[in-house]
Amino acid sequence: QVQLVESGGALVQAGGSLRLSCVASGSIFGINVMGWYRQAPGKQRELVAKIFGGGLTNYTDSVKGRFTISRDNAKNTVYLQMNSLKPEDTAVYYCNYEGLYGFPIGPWGQGTQVTVSS
Repeated sequence: QVQLVESGGALVQAGGSLRLSCVASGSIFGINVMGWYRQAPGKQRELVAKIFGGGLTNYTDSVKGRFTISRDNAKNTVYLQMNSLKPEDTAVYYCNYEGLYGFPIGPWGQGTQVTVSS
């Protein structure tokens, strides 16, 4: 079984930056697509960014040009560099990995809280 542990969230002012980390452990062999998701209060969880094994990345429109997802396979870690943060980026951020059909299939961790003040 895979365990996912997120960290790096904090309270930051608008325009600031944060770097989130997600460490995967356990039965991680074969995991290809990793993603960062977020859930704001009263809203559904949404995909923010994902990265394929070969390095290809996708982003939701609202974070394009501001967020960068990356991975270090040797460390089983995925990062999310977040710049030019906005109050609407406030959410709990989670990482997960995709199965064959493009949906997250791993166990959800506790996430890491990102709060952006105006």
